[in-house]
Amino acid sequence: MKITTKINLITTAWIICVLLAVNAVVFFSFMKITVNMEDGELFQKADYLIKQINKDDSQEVIKEKLTPYLTNQSFIRIVQPNSEIANEVTNDPHLASKIKPQFAREKGTARRTIRLKHGEEQIAIVRVPIKSTGQIVGTLEFGEKLVGLETGKDLLLSILAFCTILGAIISLLGGRWLSNLIMRPISNMINTMEDIENSGIPKKIVIQYETKDELQKMAETFNRMIGRLEANLEKQRQFISDASHELKTPLTVIKSYADLLLRRGLKNEEVTHDAIESIHSEATRIQKMTERFLDLADTESGELLEAKLINLVSLCENLFKQLKSAYKREIILHLKSQEPSIMVFVDEMKLKQAMIILIDNAIKYSMDQIDVYLEEEEKFTIITVKDYGIGIPAAEIQNVFERFYRVDKARSRETGGTGLGLSIAKNIMKQHQGEIIVKSTEGVGTEVELFIPKMKAGKEMFLE
Repeated sequence: MKITTKINLITTAWIICVLLAVNAVVFFSFMKITVNMEDGELFQKADYLIKQINKDDSQEVIKEKLTPYLTNQSFIRIVQPNSEIANEVTNDPHLASKIKPQFAREKGTARRTIRLKHGEEQIAIVRVPIKSTGQIVGTLEFGEKLVGLETGKDLLLSILAFCTILGAIISLLGGRWLSNLIMRPISNMINTMEDIENSGIPKKIVIQYETKDELQKMAETFNRMIGRLEANLEKQRQFISDASHELKTPLTVIKSYADLLLRRGLKNEEVTHDAIESIHSEATRIQKMTERFLDLADTESGELLEAKLINLVSLCENLFKQLKSAYKREIILHLKSQEPSIMVFVDEMKLKQAMIILIDNAIKYSMDQIDVYLEEEEKFTIITVKDYGIGIPAAEIQNVFERFYRVDKARSRETGGTGLGLSIAKNIMKQHQGEIIVKSTEGVGTEVELFIPKMKAGKEMFLE
């Protein structure tokens, strides 16, 4: 069943239920008010008649006093304590014969329905005790047909039924209009998705009207999702283009030297040695580039971190000891706080990878010592890697996190750089919900800061 049909049927059923409930309240209220008004009038007549009757009056005199108060199709009785009729006047003997006399010690009302040839009639009866010298000596019983009540009731039921049917029809039409109004943006979204499925090209929904409701919000969310998808596809195309360009150069070099060896053979040792060295160098470069590709894909995959609580000071000391031995460069650790240890909740291997990338860049682009500062703030633990090398031009700083971007392309080729390191480091910090900031002055040096959030909840969980 279509959603539009469901909306139409549900709204119509709901409106009918509401109308039936309202109709019931109106009907029973009308009956109650009408009957109460009739009872009130009868009580007034009965009270007045009791005041007019004297205990010394003869039956003929009592009948004369009662008769003027008869209405169309009614009776008035005086009932003795043994429920026998002491006196009665009526203009409808058949009606009076249908109602048995009843002695009552308290005021009360009764309702009787009698069947006649032309249908049913409602009879209203009131009974008022007659007192004499503080004793109840009889009951005045006043009954009359509720003329027009059945007709009024039938008319009211007809009107209510007509209004219910009219309301159902209007509800069906309104529900259809409402369902079409609600489904219009959803239908546009479905059509857009089908177009995307058939063409394979991302496409946004055209929002024709500013409705400022959840449906517009859904369409805007869909458009933002498509925009992000287009951006990711563009990045993917750019990545493939850049990767192909980066791989093209070393492959061209390898192919050229391989062709040279095929043409000249291995007779010229000097040429052969140069060719083999170049092939080996470019193959190593391709290997490193491939490893960087894998690292970049790993940090962009969004996989969960294998985080744990570690001592950042100990991690840096051990790492710098290894790097000093490998690079033969001076790396000095500075602690801005007096604490002997700084605890952070991180993925140790990925944090170490990010720090190696920063120190490797510092080693490649500077000749002096490298300073690393550890500092704790209220919300972050900050790692700062500072070198005193060639620096980065101010206009270039915003581009350093782009894939394959290198400030000094010639020098990067000499040092074996791929232009992926800072992109990987940025992704690692993003996985830790942290941040990386580069500050640099050309000819003075570069300073890179890693901001690691203090994850108190994570620490508590780990310590338990």
